[in-house]
Amino acid sequence: MTTEPAPVPGRDCALCPRLVAFRAANRTAEPAWWNAPVPSFGAAEAALLVVGLAPGLRGANRTGRPFTGDFAGVLLYETLLRHGFAAGGYGAAAADGLALRDARVTNAVRCVPPENRPLPAEERACLGFLRAELAAMPRLRAVLALGGLAHRAVLRAWGVRQAAAPFAHGAVHELAGRPALADSYHVSRYNTNTGRLTASMFDAVVGGLRARLGGV
Repeated sequence: MTTEPAPVPGRDCALCPRLVAFRAANRTAEPAWWNAPVPSFGAAEAALLVVGLAPGLRGANRTGRPFTGDFAGVLLYETLLRHGFAAGGYGAAAADGLALRDARVTNAVRCVPPENRPLPAEERACLGFLRAELAAMPRLRAVLALGGLAHRAVLRAWGVRQAAAPFAHGAVHELAGRPALADSYHVSRYNTNTGRLTASMFDAVVGGLRARLGGV
């Protein structure tokens, strides 16, 4: 079964004035970079959707693919590869040949924010794109939220109260009529450098989803 692509922000999306200005400055400084809303990666027919915070300045904002080109992508994609959610190899570039298997990766906020910190208004402005993304995945069985912001955005997109499913690393929330919502601390360099998230901690979360969804 195939579905129509989810509505996505255009290259010159004007919903968030602060992000528009930051994007314009980056286009001037680095004209060869992507410098636009970053599209999702992976098929809409996937059973697993990984939701991150926002594109990194020198990562997805540069390469045009979520979690590609900075440290966060190393931990994310190597773990997905290890558990059969991806094939090929991660080369930190959109043309590295990496392919996702029954998984899709996106961000709650599609444009890079200054200092990697979107404002609440920017989270709300992008919510419709995430809502459409979730609705356009007919086989979706689990969502992996990387960090509290992504977790919050998924619940808002589903119209579920935050109190019904508090964020906690390693938690899996069973929500009536919805796919399972799994939580992990974000795979950022800051979290791994400080020990808040280790490779084994993240591996356990993704391994649990592999067991839940079955197959390889």
